[in-house]
Amino acid sequence: MNPLSRFITNTISFVCGSTLLLSAETTKVDFCIYGGTSGAVAAAVQAKRMKRTVVIVSPDRFLGGMTSGGLGFTDIGDERILGGLSAEFFQKVYQHYQKDEAWKWQGKETFANKGQGGPAMNHKEKTMSLFEPSVASAIYDQWIREHDIRVIHGKLDRSKQGVVKQGASLVSMRTLDGHVIEAKVFMDATYEGDLMAAAGVTYTMGREAASRYGESENGIQPGHPGNQLPRGIDPYIVPKNPQSGLLPGVNADLGGAKGDGDKKLQAFCYRMCLTNHPENRIAITKPEGYDEKAYEIVFRSIEAGQKNRFMKFSALPNRKTDSNNDSGASTDLIGENYSYPEADYATREKIAAAHKKWQMGLLWTLQHHPRVPEAIRKAHEPWGLPKDEFVENEHWAHALYVREARRMIGDYLVTQDVVSNKKEVARSIGMGAYTMDSHHVQRYVTEKGDVQNEGDVQSRIRGPYRIDYGAVVPRKQDCENLYVTFCVSASHIAFGSIRMEPVFMCLAQSAVTAGVIAIEQGIAIQDVKYQDLKPRLLADGQKLELSK
Repeated sequence: MNPLSRFITNTISFVCGSTLLLSAETTKVDFCIYGGTSGAVAAAVQAKRMKRTVVIVSPDRFLGGMTSGGLGFTDIGDERILGGLSAEFFQKVYQHYQKDEAWKWQGKETFANKGQGGPAMNHKEKTMSLFEPSVASAIYDQWIREHDIRVIHGKLDRSKQGVVKQGASLVSMRTLDGHVIEAKVFMDATYEGDLMAAAGVTYTMGREAASRYGESENGIQPGHPGNQLPRGIDPYIVPKNPQSGLLPGVNADLGGAKGDGDKKLQAFCYRMCLTNHPENRIAITKPEGYDEKAYEIVFRSIEAGQKNRFMKFSALPNRKTDSNNDSGASTDLIGENYSYPEADYATREKIAAAHKKWQMGLLWTLQHHPRVPEAIRKAHEPWGLPKDEFVENEHWAHALYVREARRMIGDYLVTQDVVSNKKEVARSIGMGAYTMDSHHVQRYVTEKGDVQNEGDVQSRIRGPYRIDYGAVVPRKQDCENLYVTFCVSASHIAFGSIRMEPVFMCLAQSAVTAGVIAIEQGIAIQDVKYQDLKPRLLADGQKLELSK
């Protein structure tokens, strides 16, 4: 292109606000993996091991999603379900912490070694389920280097020009900076499901009515005692004065009857990595624009009897924590995420920033505010951000915990009966084992006139369950060459169990294996025969069922 043509092109792009560059690079591969998550990395590694070309297009600055973003106290439910690359990841964690040099801030012998449901270090399987964020990040980066995986950092152009389809086949996707990727098979490995939505795949959000799929735990769920506020909290800005308005984030009512569906989302938060080691601790400072009125619900919860559990301090190695929501007034910013899935990128960043501000302000409040009793202030005073974690992100976790956003609607749907082992699964590509887990969805004024949370469901299941191939496959008429491995085809309450990082990695790896078969046979991903797929999954060490 001559200088004049280049000037005209750049001028047109500037005037029109277009991100399409005529000289934009086009990449052609077998697999295009959209997402920077743990599942995205596992998918790319599997593609390389199966001798296929692959590129990761990551909308995130850092790889690993929640696994490297603060969720080091792993939610598994039953370690027997770990297989393939998911098991390999936890084996690499184990290997790291066998080294003396891995224990800089704590003696190995002083580590409590308590995971969920048992010891974090499984010496028989040589796996470890607790880890520092930087360790997870290093493992993913090592995989990327070892397998020579190309990573393009860029966000999907979510306009109509962002994807190209021929019939039901996805031909290409484009990033905002104009990079075009053509692939035989695509994967949406994001928490939000942006590529899925752009490709025209049918999806839903929020909670289905309990009656829709015969699920006792779906829909509006008042009355659950888990992570609940104390009774008696006045809902109004000026107590006993409705004319003063409701406290921030409090709804006037439930918005429906028990079991009714809605479009509200379970709450998000950051899984904070904190430390109480003086040499490695950065003190918490009051966030810019701090507004104590935002914490009135916390003050009133304390006045009503809450004395602890404002956050978890789940122990990770080296005197660090995975600090998650732990009670009625805690780190979840309830009700402030409803617009997130469909929001543009700038709005999502604002929502994420609001969550960070809330949690940093909560920490500062618990450490310093005069309305907080001295005993609570002293209990929280030792905690701060680790100097050696998230060093390129001001020591704050890089991944907002998007617990649930869009969910695909496929021909097959995972429901409460599936995760409760009441329904047979014919084409297992992985297993889940965690409780049906939904965080609170809203705060509301009860019939008694006080504030309560609603939406928290912690319902145990009947042991590990199998996940059908159909969970990651869209309807054929929607798209015949796109896998969806996080925003899977599941009801809200079933998704609450599936949405665990180890499961995510297993499903993504299995989907790539199926995708290779589709490429080899020249067929749609919906037409892959399970008798062709199962032997390959087993050869890779995937756990498809547990022995009786």
